Amino acid sequence: MRLDRFSSDSFDRGASRTKEALWLLASGLLFASWIPGSRWRRMLLKSFGSRIGHGVVLKPRMTVKFPWRLQIGDYAWIGENVWIDNLELVSIGAHACVSQGAYLCTGSHDWSLESFDLIVRPIEVGAHAWVGAQSVLTPGTVMGEGAVLTAASIGKGTLAAWTVYAGHPARSVRERSRSSEIVRSTPRS
Repeated sequence: MRLDRFSSDSFDRGASRTKEALWLLASGLLFASWIPGSRWRRMLLKSFGSRIGHGVVLKPRMTVKFPWRLQIGDYAWIGENVWIDNLELVSIGAHACVSQGAYLCTGSHDWSLESFDLIVRPIEVGAHAWVGAQSVLTPGTVMGEGAVLTAASIGKGTLAAWTVYAGHPARSVRERSRSSEIVRSTPRS
């Protein structure tokens, strides 16, 4: 790698530098703070372009890189110290849970090139899915509906619906049964 040859000039940040600077200020002073409360965090994210559903719980000390590239469905929970490093879209489905200390990473670099080019891919966490504490989702990861990534695991690629994954990298360890309440409340496509 030759880091002096790296350039991020072609990366589209999705918003103006002014908007990004204002977000960095608001995030540093308020959003990522220890101050409790979800309602005001939801309103702040929405004011910077996030699409946030009804009843979303947002715990203190969260970090969101670009709120304009974040979608969270109804009644989802995001735990303390979660880092959503969303250089690309991160979509979290309804009733999904991202537990404390999880890292959702949408960007990496092509280490095979001297220019160490930036690579970005979206992350999708399906409805009723659970990202366990201290887990990592890598760029391009898609967690299907009801998928579970156990604590301190690394999710990569496609994690099948209603399946439990564990390890580094995560592997399927068993199926997860759907409760009859979830089956009744999930709309048909």
